[in-house]
Amino acid sequence: MAIAKKMRSFAEKSSWIRKMFEEGAKMKAEFGDENVFDFSIGNPDVPPPEKFSTVLQELVSNDKPGSHGYMPNGGYPYVREALADRLSRDQEVSLDQGDVLMTCGAAGALNVTFKALLDPGDEVIVLCPFFVDYHFYVDNHGGVVKVVPTDAHFNLDLQALEEAITDKTKAVLINSPNNPTGQIYSAEALASLGKMLDAASDKFCTSIYLISDEPYRNIVYDNHEVPALMTATTNSIVVSSYSKELSLPGERIGYIAVHPDMAEKQDVLNAMTLANRILGFINAPALMQRAVAQLQDVSVDSSIYAARLEVFCKVLDDAGFEYERPKGAFYLFPKVPIDDVEFCSLLQDEKILAVPGRGFGMPGYIRLAFCVDEEIIKKAAEGFKRAMAAAKK
Repeated sequence: MAIAKKMRSFAEKSSWIRKMFEEGAKMKAEFGDENVFDFSIGNPDVPPPEKFSTVLQELVSNDKPGSHGYMPNGGYPYVREALADRLSRDQEVSLDQGDVLMTCGAAGALNVTFKALLDPGDEVIVLCPFFVDYHFYVDNHGGVVKVVPTDAHFNLDLQALEEAITDKTKAVLINSPNNPTGQIYSAEALASLGKMLDAASDKFCTSIYLISDEPYRNIVYDNHEVPALMTATTNSIVVSSYSKELSLPGERIGYIAVHPDMAEKQDVLNAMTLANRILGFINAPALMQRAVAQLQDVSVDSSIYAARLEVFCKVLDDAGFEYERPKGAFYLFPKVPIDDVEFCSLLQDEKILAVPGRGFGMPGYIRLAFCVDEEIIKKAAEGFKRAMAAAKK
C-alpha cells in the first residue's frame, strides 16, 4: 500500500466542502461559470480593505536587507505588540506581546495549540455542528475528539457539556461566530462554561482549556457583538486569522493569544513556540506579519455580506426553508426535508452547489456560503424552489 492506512481512511472521510468545490469546478467547465451557482466554499470574495494594498506597496518599496529573513519563532515582537493592544480591547484583559504568537493561519494556530497541550488519549470536546477539519487537527497530536451537541438553536447546551467532561478532558473548542451556523455564543453562556471548566479542573487536578476559534469575529450582523472569551476563565486561548476579516485566506497569517493570568502560562507559551517550529511552520510569513501590524484598525466591509444575507433569507423564505438567522460569519444552515446528500443532489440538478450538513456532523441540514456576488444568489432562487418542491413530492 503506497500511503498510510490512516491517510487512506482520512481521504475517504475527507471534507464534503472540498468534494462539492471540486464538483463545482467540473460543472463550471461544462456549463460556464455564469450558469453554476456555487455556495459550497467559504472563500471570501469581498476585496481586502484599501489600506492593505497601500501598506503592502509601501513594504515592498522599502525593502531592506533581512526583511524576508527568519525572526523569532513566535513572530516579530513589534507585530505581536500591535496585536496585543487590539486583543486587550477585544478580550477585556491586559495582554502584552509575550502573550501572543503569530502563526500560519488559524489552522496552524490550532495545530500548534494541540501539539503543545495534548498527550495521547486526551479528549477535546467539539460542539456540533463543527468545521470538519477539527477532527484531523486533534488527531494529528494524539488527541481524541468528543462531539457534544448544541441546542435546537445552535447555542451552548451546558448540561450536555457538563456530562461530557471527564478526567480525560483537556480542552473545549468553540467557534463563534460559528461555521456553519453563524451562531454567536452569549457572554452569559461562556461565563457559565468557564466556571464549569474551572470546577472540573479542580476536581480532576488538571487544567482544562477553553479554546475559541474566531476568524469571523469582525463579520457580524444586526448589531450583534462577539463577547470576550478571556473573561470566562484564565485557562482560555484565542486562535484566529486574518483570512476572513481582511479577505486574505491564501496569505496564511494568523495568531494565538493566551490569557495573561493563565497558570503555568510561560510553559504553555514556550511549548507553543517550539511547536510552531517543529511542526514545520518555522514562523508565520514575514511579509504578512509586517503588513498586519499596520492593519489592526481595519476590516472588510461586512455590510456587503449583510446585504447578501437579506437577499438569501428572502430566497430561502420564498422556497419554504426553515433556518436560524445567522448572527455572524457568511453561512446559512437551513434544514432540509429529506436526506441532506440527496437534497444536495437535487440542487445540483439545478446547478446549485451546497454542502451536506453531515460534513459538519449534522445530517438533515445544508450549508450555503454567501461570499458570492448578490446576483448569483438571486439567479438561484427558482432552482431552490424547484429543489424543495421535488423533495416534498
